[in-house]
This record gives sequence, C-alpha cells and structure tokens, in this order.
Amino acid sequence: MHQSRTRITLLTRAGCGACVPARELLGEICREFDLELTCIDVDEAAADDPDLRAEYGDRLPVVLLDGKEHSYWEVDEDRLRADLAAG
Repeated sequence: MHQSRTRITLLTRAGCGACVPARELLGEICREFDLELTCIDVDEAAADDPDLRAEYGDRLPVVLLDGKEHSYWEVDEDRLRADLAAG
C-alpha cells in the first residue's frame, strides 16, 4: 500500500503579525522532517474557495496537517513534532 507524504499547510493573510513567526517556525520544522511547507493566503484563495476564508479567516495563522486543522493562532510545536515523529 502506498502511503502519501505528510503535508503541512499554513493558512495566512497579508499583514498578519502572528503569521510571520509561525511561517519561520514551520519552515524549521519542515526542514528537520524533510517536508515541504505550503502557505495559502486565505484572502487570495477566497476567489476560488470562499469557504476557506469563512472557516479559518478569523483564527489565523492556522496550521493544517494533512488537510486537517492542527493548531491556530500559534504553532503547537511540541504537539506537531510529536505527531510528525509518530507519523
């Protein structure tokens, strides 16, 4: 059975003060676990997916692990590292 690669996505928006440090921390974690970080600006994505901004827009930054919400407002670093190590 083929197992898909773990995906980490950061939902953000321009001007979000908490998003910059979250992106930096996630970048470090992704390098450590040899993963690619995908960043999505919810305001830009709203043109194609307005539900994304409606669901997450008031809790940014939001970390998605394999498409599921993992943490918001800040990176839960300990939990994320544990989940990645277990995965």
